[in-house]
Amino acid sequence: MNKRFQEVLSYIFIIAGALLASFAVVCILLPNDAIDYGTAGIAIIISMKTGFNLSLCVFFVFLPFMVAGFAILGMKFGIKALVGSVVYTVGLELFEWVHFELNTEHFIAVAFGGAILGAGLALILRHGGCIDGSEIFANIVIKKLSDKTGKNFSMSWLLIAFNAGVYVTAFFLINRNAALLSLLVYVIATAIIDHFTDHFEAIKEVTIITKDPDVLVNEIKQKLNKTCTIMKSYGAIAGENHTVICYVNYFELSKMKEIIAKNKGTFSTVSTIDEILR
Repeated sequence: MNKRFQEVLSYIFIIAGALLASFAVVCILLPNDAIDYGTAGIAIIISMKTGFNLSLCVFFVFLPFMVAGFAILGMKFGIKALVGSVVYTVGLELFEWVHFELNTEHFIAVAFGGAILGAGLALILRHGGCIDGSEIFANIVIKKLSDKTGKNFSMSWLLIAFNAGVYVTAFFLINRNAALLSLLVYVIATAIIDHFTDHFEAIKEVTIITKDPDVLVNEIKQKLNKTCTIMKSYGAIAGENHTVICYVNYFELSKMKEIIAKNKGTFSTVSTIDEILR
């Protein structure tokens, strides 16, 4: 019952985060000549240049990434991404009917809007969801690279490159003010997200202390295609046991938690790793 309640609560937070994000975009950012980042930013540019409905543009731009998320990142992640994206697109449509005006300078309004956007996205990411295709795209590329090379990579450089492309496009197709204000949105929103998710784009080190590492390691290999380091250790109370260390990215962390939850009698910690030297 406790797990079911936590799962329901995670969906409530995802819905709340998606509504916060859509409010920030429609009621604050767009009226002040700024756009969202990632695939939402691409959809906004398409909507501005073609006149197509904004919410439909956002949904159809995100759709192929969402399908890829279902296929590669799993059903549970896919459902949460679907819920978040549907609520976000519906919110974009609904908030267009809300008469909200922030009577202040563009710079202050955009900073405030970026903070609200970041808070909404942090809620979504923290509870296992996603409403932007750039994170899914980066995760898929990193997963393919890791599977091929056996090395762990951070998503940071891919996300920066993706969003740099969005802002360069905005610079030439909209105007330079929109591009620069949108860059400010990205900086503020990602700062908020990093604060509440502990650098979601970085590599995560999962340390698991267990008596029986074999079942755990095999399941990690099968479901995540990850290798582990196993060391003998000794607890002052528990006595002899094993310490298992594995490196995953933020989107794989929820699967890792499910695997750990199935194996009773374990103690686990998660740390953020800035760099791995080889």
